[in-house]
Amino acid sequence: MILFLGGIFTANSLAIADEQIALTGKEIFKRCGYKYPGEDQRSKFTVMLRDRQGNTKKSEYLRFWKDFKGVDGIADKMLLFTVFPPDAKGAAFMRVAYVREAKKNVDQWIYLPVLRKIRRVSIRDPGDNFLNSNLTYADVSLRALEEDNHKFLETKTVKGLEFYMVESIPKESKPLYSKRIFWFLKTPSWDDCVNTRIDYYDTKGELLKEQFIKWQKVNNAWIWDRVLIRSRQTQTASVFQISEVEINTNLSDDIFSARSLRKGPDAIPKSKIKSPGEAQ
Repeated sequence: MILFLGGIFTANSLAIADEQIALTGKEIFKRCGYKYPGEDQRSKFTVMLRDRQGNTKKSEYLRFWKDFKGVDGIADKMLLFTVFPPDAKGAAFMRVAYVREAKKNVDQWIYLPVLRKIRRVSIRDPGDNFLNSNLTYADVSLRALEEDNHKFLETKTVKGLEFYMVESIPKESKPLYSKRIFWFLKTPSWDDCVNTRIDYYDTKGELLKEQFIKWQKVNNAWIWDRVLIRSRQTQTASVFQISEVEINTNLSDDIFSARSLRKGPDAIPKSKIKSPGEAQ
């Protein structure tokens, strides 16, 4: 957790205090790599896929997400309802992710209105592509801090902005990547330090892809705004955009069900956003 100092220090003195902290890769990752996403989220989710010929395919979804905080081994759940393209409207997708200790791959289901059937979709490999994009299921799952060795490389300045460069090498014997390089934006307060770029290296040590992240802050929650993933090896790209975001809307656990997949977003009660005084 980040310590709130109640305005005792100015931004400048806070920055000086931060410089006195030992800048280890683990410490930077702990302060900048894990941000509060809210208890739940409602949003519009847009995915654009570009092939190596420059052709682009666009999909739009209504997205509902909730943090289950490890209860019954569940990390979080997500629902996606397709609204574009028109010929896919009515299709739905549900994903359940588990905490590391559960030792389970994510579960997911799709509903196809033409067939009026729900099908379970198995994930054979965490390296499978998420929604046919350049991100894998492993990339969109939160890794625990202890799963990698984190090394602070340097502070790099690009276009007047400073970044903490952290190299993360996985501890597992057969990793998906040999390493990842994280670019954390250096800010006067650790509260605003965020991950803005990830460079992924394949098992041969070659640069595989780059991920560029723009964030939005909704109240006190940090959420992706726009994400570009560019493959160096296949010359393809993916863009994720999250808009019209609402957080802490009291989503019920019960909405993550087969009924919701069949009925669509009409099955979700209208948002009831928590007031600032309510417990999070």
